[in-house]
Amino acid sequence: MPVKNRRSQRISRHARVRNKVIGTSGKPRLSVYRSLNNISAQIIDDGSGVTIVSASSLEDQIKSKSADLNKVDSSKLVGHLVAQRAKEQGIKTVIFDRGGYKYHGRVKAVADAAREEGLKF
Repeated sequence: MPVKNRRSQRISRHARVRNKVIGTSGKPRLSVYRSLNNISAQIIDDGSGVTIVSASSLEDQIKSKSADLNKVDSSKLVGHLVAQRAKEQGIKTVIFDRGGYKYHGRVKAVADAAREEGLKF
């Protein structure tokens, strides 16, 4: 059996999770992607295959604030921003998709910040 690297293991975990986690128009999916230096979050309606809102640490709005912050604090800013944009679109409840990552650190920071803004998981 070939040895799997971390990326392929994460993709396998994400595939298992995605078999159960499906976003609808009434309850879309909040998907988190974490790279080595940045993080992004999207709220997706899987029924129509459309990204409703998104936020990323690469956006100017967050990049200017997070210049002197660590990765966890900039992840909190991403969580707050995606939740604010979701509320503007009338989204109150979502299904959380951790993307195959462990639920701690930056992924947890996005989820907690979105909950603080009023999104229900």
